[in-house]
Amino acid sequence: MAETLARPPYDPELEQTLEALKEFLPTTLTADMIPMARAAAAARVNIDEVIGDRPISYRSLTIPGYQGDEIQISVVHRHDHTGAGPGIYYVHGGGMIVGDRFTDVGSLVDWVDRFDAVGVTVDYRLAPEFPDPHPVEDAYAGLVWTAEHAAELGIDPHRIIVAGASAGGGIAAGTVLLARDRRGPALLGQMLLYPMLDDRDATVSTHQFEGLGVWDRGSNITGWTALLGERRGSGEVSVYAAPARATDLAGLPPAFIDCGSAEVFRDEDVAYATSLWAAGVQAELHVWPGGFHTFDTFAPDAVLTGRMLDARKDWMARLLGTTSREGASGK
Repeated sequence: MAETLARPPYDPELEQTLEALKEFLPTTLTADMIPMARAAAAARVNIDEVIGDRPISYRSLTIPGYQGDEIQISVVHRHDHTGAGPGIYYVHGGGMIVGDRFTDVGSLVDWVDRFDAVGVTVDYRLAPEFPDPHPVEDAYAGLVWTAEHAAELGIDPHRIIVAGASAGGGIAAGTVLLARDRRGPALLGQMLLYPMLDDRDATVSTHQFEGLGVWDRGSNITGWTALLGERRGSGEVSVYAAPARATDLAGLPPAFIDCGSAEVFRDEDVAYATSLWAAGVQAELHVWPGGFHTFDTFAPDAVLTGRMLDARKDWMARLLGTTSREGASGK
């Protein structure tokens, strides 16, 4: 039997949520469970319910993705949006294997509402059917398209933020690296929410949370293996697929990174922030005590979730040099 590692405790309020989740959410996602997980994720997605009665509209478009293949994006904006405002380019989570452009889109809708931003959320193609480099290259293609069409979208091309959650946070980080290295769109910032950055399965935190919580070590191995196949953990993995491998982070835009202290991604996220600082890049890091992965999604009314969401909102307001709209609600 493997030795049980000591680990930080869960926040008491969040631990109650985890106990309830055990009834319908498997701790470890295996490859054979991917179709079931996709169906469950699709059933939870309804952007019209997320928007509710807020004065926000969206429209969906087909654009060229990696190698010119078609992908879908959706553009989200306030009814009263005029002129050129901030653009938030959003990459959804799902372990590289699950989800679509409307997955956990509540954060994007709220930022659009609060800051009169125009949101663009991208349907990158999923592994294992579309392994690396499809996801990050699709995301980069969508970012380039967004920048090229900024005027018609109502976006100031000098005020584009790339944001992503979980796997989407890792893809967002890779997209930002591609934008720098290819001299692509100039970016105002990057918001990486509990990002999935490292395929090597070598940190303390990934071993602390095996068979525990949401998206444990086994699930993480499943996701990375779907993306990279036999290359996972080898020397043949691109920094754009696994940004934790990057040794040169100079010249990147300011970053916001958050995670929980009780999740697999904790150590790789802290290390990425540290590497950004070492490269002279401004980064804000929050490690929420007792937080499990994506706790804001599963426990939206928890005290710790409120603190997490406020920190994200405050960083974005400072980056944009503005204040949030009074009366905006949600994440």
